[in-house]
Amino acid sequence: MLSAIAIVPSAPVMVPELASTAAPELADLRDAVDTAAAALPPRWVAVGVGAADAVIDPDQTGTFAGYGVDVKVSLSPQPSGAGPAELPLCALITGWLRGRVDPGARAQVRVFADSRDADAAVDLGRRLRAEIDEAADPVGVLVVADGLTTLTPPAPGGYDPDSVSVQAALDDALAAGDPAALTRLSRAVVGRVAYQVLAGLAERPRSAKELYRGAPFGVGYFAGVWQP
Repeated sequence: MLSAIAIVPSAPVMVPELASTAAPELADLRDAVDTAAAALPPRWVAVGVGAADAVIDPDQTGTFAGYGVDVKVSLSPQPSGAGPAELPLCALITGWLRGRVDPGARAQVRVFADSRDADAAVDLGRRLRAEIDEAADPVGVLVVADGLTTLTPPAPGGYDPDSVSVQAALDDALAAGDPAALTRLSRAVVGRVAYQVLAGLAERPRSAKELYRGAPFGVGYFAGVWQP
């Protein structure tokens, strides 16, 4: 049974050890992300994007070493004894956040190829919802995704003034719980496929709550909670 959906960015800069001197200015974002994830029950299914589809089971561990600091994370309180695997960013963020807000939680990560079109992504969301609804215990979904990377001159994707309105439309859709708007997202949205899986997962959310929207470093980040 689907219990709640938390929406958070896939931003390594949220990890204090990686943020360095920028850590204090990102405190509001981290607080919002913690609050969103705390709405989930102890069983999580995380949704993110990557180069190819993948399912990452809760016994996995990983590290942010590839982002500059060897911060280890795990997807469950009792991972396998194997060393850290090379996990996609959405799984690393999931493990990091799980350890912060609910160390007893277990998370499976579903990675969806970022090349999928909107119809395919929505259909995958519907299938995931049907699978979750068959579970006897409450299941929470963590959507790990970013917006655009072109929102200010220092942005990693360069500056595109037209992207500001696209990001605003995405933020408004997430704040309002508007799945239909998510199906029309531009391919410039980094986490587009994850948001469109969300659209299929929660076609008629009962409520939606915005906890954060902003663009530190020129990248669009949103945190919030949808109640299905």
